[in-house]
Amino acid sequence: MASKAAVPENPQGGVKQKNVQAEGRTRKVLRDIGNLVPPQGGGIEGKLQNPVSRPGPRLFGVQLLDNAQAAAEKNNCKKLLAEKVNAGVPMKSDAVKPTIDEVIVISSDESGSSKRDKNVRLKKPGKSLTSTLTARSKAACGIANKPDDLTLDIDAADVNNELAAVEYVEDMHKYYKLAEKDGYVNDDYMHGQLEINAKMRAILVGWLIEVHRKFELMPESLYLTVNIVDRVLSIKTVPRRELQLVGIGAMLIACKYEEIWAPMVSDFIEISDNAYTSEQVLRMEKMILGKLEWYLTVPTPYVFLIRYIKASVPADKEMENMAFFYAELGLVDYSTVIKYSPSKLSAAAVYAARCTLNRTPLWTETLKHYTGYAEDELMECVKMLGSFHSEASEKDEKFKAVSRKYSKPERGAVSLLPPSIINLALLKI
Repeated sequence: MASKAAVPENPQGGVKQKNVQAEGRTRKVLRDIGNLVPPQGGGIEGKLQNPVSRPGPRLFGVQLLDNAQAAAEKNNCKKLLAEKVNAGVPMKSDAVKPTIDEVIVISSDESGSSKRDKNVRLKKPGKSLTSTLTARSKAACGIANKPDDLTLDIDAADVNNELAAVEYVEDMHKYYKLAEKDGYVNDDYMHGQLEINAKMRAILVGWLIEVHRKFELMPESLYLTVNIVDRVLSIKTVPRRELQLVGIGAMLIACKYEEIWAPMVSDFIEISDNAYTSEQVLRMEKMILGKLEWYLTVPTPYVFLIRYIKASVPADKEMENMAFFYAELGLVDYSTVIKYSPSKLSAAAVYAARCTLNRTPLWTETLKHYTGYAEDELMECVKMLGSFHSEASEKDEKFKAVSRKYSKPERGAVSLLPPSIINLALLKI
């Protein structure tokens, strides 16, 4: 192979042997720590003529002693080291030990330790300068009288729950507050509709609530359905005969967006008593998506409700049902939906629920912090929701679907509670 060295051949046909003796003259002896070349003719086993003179342990110790003596002369300790020289080679146990007085004078370590001891003795327990200045600043601003525990951390219990997204939930709701302006209708669009009015819209929303309960859908689907209906009616004139078809198309889209198993088109046709064909439903679905430009990720009142209910401590099931009851009453009423943003409607629903359930105080610092609304900002909307509760208890057709839904035992029968509690609470404000 190419890696093998070429061996020269003898002209007579033999192989020329290596000159081991000649090579041995120049090789370094591995057993010799000096790596010296042996003399001529000595071979590999040759003895060294001039052995290396290495200092013995005693001579090496004497050299160390000389160095220590020179250093001692500079430090005026010549007498101490002279006694050690006369006695012999110093061992580890014979090392020069300075006296206690000398340690105090010349040892930098001891001086450092003495300084540390002084620092320890000078340290006194008490408030730091930063905490003192912070307290003075709060007192100057007039906020020092408020206890630190007025605002509760409602996410503290969900730190280990990955689905709660505690790290991002505050930023998410800040974004919801900014994006809600583009996600709901705040103009009176009924002036542009020729054949429908607010009462027809309320009947449609009531029917959608019944369908939502019949299909046992998620709450998100209902709020998104009503949002889609209002946005479509605000940008397109819809004839009266197609109003229910708009509701069906909106719920079909919302279910595809929110549900794991969305109802089929045939289910919606059947529940509408075969008023429309599947082609009409699919055509309406396509028209709605085109008008909305596929913009479906909008903050509905639901995303604010679940957050504000959590901030209403204690957040039990009765409180949850009561808040959803008031929120759905607000969905049915046209003037409420176009006048109040989803976040304000949700905050007012929580406030009205606390009034009806006689929770004190009616509005806490925690709710104010997480909703961003003060008590006086919600009063107008709260009074409207309270009046809707009174109308629902009087069997008003407008709110019949909501009242029937929340009169069931699984909803806590909260719609059957007397609305007089909330009216008395509002009179006190």
